[in-house]
Amino acid sequence: MTDQQQHPITIPPELVSQWLSEPDYESPGWGRSRTISEHRLFQLLTRAAQWGADQELEACCEVLKEKGVAWTSLRSVRRPKPPSLKKQALEEVVAFEGMGTCNLDIIRRALEALPDD
Repeated sequence: MTDQQQHPITIPPELVSQWLSEPDYESPGWGRSRTISEHRLFQLLTRAAQWGADQELEACCEVLKEKGVAWTSLRSVRRPKPPSLKKQALEEVVAFEGMGTCNLDIIRRALEALPDD
């Protein structure tokens, strides 16, 4: 691939600028020296990889849709929803009952999400 060619999955410069301008809670990010922390670099690279994977998934879904193949299951399999707070809280309760480690923050958030009676 020459310098004149651009890969079909290339992050728009505006999106990169947006990501760079978002706060990094462990380091100041870009400073006068334009250095970046290893943590921030990892965040940005992870986000870029996720963006690229999302573009590829959408392209695959579009091809399957054009060919009349059931494409909605591909998206649900490749991008499963995270477990609900209720499920996470129940897992934490089981861990606590077994004298394992317990993340009380998950239980607190799950309880806060319940309606007040």
